[in-house]
Amino acid sequence: MARFNQIVVVLHQPENPVNIGAIVRAMKNMGFGYLRLVQPAPFTADDLLRLAHHAEDVIERVEVFTTLDAALTDVHFVVGTAAVNHSDYRSTDDLRSLADELWKRAETGKIALLFGPEADGLDRTALDRCHLLARIPTNPDYAALNLAQAALIVLYELRMAANPVRSTAPSRPQATQGQLERLFLVGEEALHAIDFFKYNPAAVMHTLRQIVYRAELSVDEAALLLAIARQMLRTADERSRP
Repeated sequence: MARFNQIVVVLHQPENPVNIGAIVRAMKNMGFGYLRLVQPAPFTADDLLRLAHHAEDVIERVEVFTTLDAALTDVHFVVGTAAVNHSDYRSTDDLRSLADELWKRAETGKIALLFGPEADGLDRTALDRCHLLARIPTNPDYAALNLAQAALIVLYELRMAANPVRSTAPSRPQATQGQLERLFLVGEEALHAIDFFKYNPAAVMHTLRQIVYRAELSVDEAALLLAIARQMLRTADERSRP
């Protein structure tokens, strides 16, 4: 089914080839075939095959990236995973409803399931790339899951949501993460140019990211805001000239 190909698993700085292999196996079990690795620990195809027997097709499609932004540039919706609550980010622990929503979104755009390093999970920079955080309900006294276990649970829920589709996610083409990152970069430059920041710029940009993610901008809407930001820069430059 085409929508299975629209959902990619992204591992940010995975530390152990054993876990990479276990996730390849989980992906093969659940019918997902695209894995992206960002700055992984060294590994070989044989390392992965020891855990993921008969998953050569998934292993051949594994892509390795030097930066997280490069791995996410063509993605339309990024779901990060976290073992703890991050109150300043949009999040959910209702995986079943989330799976329905993501399956619907996959009709019109690429979805990334983002998992962080085994020891510490996603850092603040990686969390800022997430449109939504998903937490797996676990025993609060022992909440941390093995990386491959967490991936398997999320992928299982997505497979169960494959039929029927009950959600009402937007059907219009959405801006990719790469387009949004350009908007955030130029937007921050424009806000500096008009002397908007009166306190911590990072805090303001974090809030703006959350607003943009909730708005679920279309390609045209993101382009319009980018054009506005660029015009702000040009106008500020013209007015600063003697």
